[in-house]
Amino acid sequence: MFTDFLLPETVVHEGGTGPAIDVASCPDALILITLGITRIVEQQSLDLTVWGSLDGSEWGTKPLLTFPQKFYCGTYQMLFDLRDHPSVRTLRVKWQVNQWGKGDSKPAFGIYVVARQTPRYAIASSA
Repeated sequence: MFTDFLLPETVVHEGGTGPAIDVASCPDALILITLGITRIVEQQSLDLTVWGSLDGSEWGTKPLLTFPQKFYCGTYQMLFDLRDHPSVRTLRVKWQVNQWGKGDSKPAFGIYVVARQTPRYAIASSA
């Protein structure tokens, strides 16, 4: 079982990319991706995607997982099954921030993203 930050808690003001984490040791893992938003200003939105790679340099043209657009503080979770993507050996996140209306011209979000391997039996027993 592993737990790792795809993005340690940080304040972001513009789009970016998190560090790559290695998931090669658990190719059949069910991974719970947790997005935490600890700070947000009104009239701003956050788009977050999870990308996979075989070699850590080529990330493809489409994300593996896309969170719905977020506007509020909170904790949001999505499951990701590595069995559906056997060539993925590393994961990373990308985010984009948006602002509209009046006020500060630079968005500000406090966010973190955690990847945690989840036992399959825990999911099956809760269904």
